[in-house]
Formats: sequence, C-alpha cells, structure tokens
Amino acid sequence: QVQVVESGGGLVQPGGSLRLSCAASGSIVSISYMGWYRQAPGKQRELVAEITSSGRINYADSVKGRFTISGDKAKKTVYLQMNSLKPEDMAVYFCNLVHSRWPYSSWGQGTQVTVSS
Repeated sequence: QVQVVESGGGLVQPGGSLRLSCAASGSIVSISYMGWYRQAPGKQRELVAEITSSGRINYADSVKGRFTISGDKAKKTVYLQMNSLKPEDMAVYFCNLVHSRWPYSSWGQGTQVTVSS
C-alpha cells in the first residue's frame, strides 16, 4: 500500500513563507511524476507546480517567481517552498505522485495553508 503524507502547512501573514513537504511510503520502485495542487473553498483543484517524468518543472502563472518545487524521486519526497504568500494562496495543498505501484497515482490528505494578518 502506498501512502502519501503532506506536512508544513499553517497560518502565515501576507508576505511570509512556508515550506511544504510530501513523503511517500510503501514499496515504490520508481516515481515518474511529482506535483503540488491546491483547492480553495468553492473552487476546483488546480495545479500549482510539477516535476514531470522528463524532469521538466512547470508552475502555475499565479505562483511563478514566488514558489519553488524540488524533489528527490529516489527518496520519494517532494517539497514546495512558498515565498511572498498572498491571501489568494490560501487553500488546501495536495501532493500527487505517479509511481510504479498500483494504483499508480496517489494523493495525500492535504495540508491547509492560511494566509491572513
């Protein structure tokens, strides 16, 4: 069984920073994709940042220049460094991994990020 767990969310003031972490457990042979998504109340889940199977890194336009994704596929971990946070970044952040073990795509339970003064 594959488990994905996010951590690092919390309350931060506008302009502040947070670092989210995501770790996978279970006998995964390989990870091909690592992504961070977020979902705000009343909105659809959206891509924030991703590392594709080819190693390409993509960001949502709204976070470019402020967020940085990094990951270690061998260690089954992925991070999201979030700087200059804005109220509109407030959401539940989810980690998604595509890997070699059924069900081949796993999501974490999410971690809440609240940006408020």
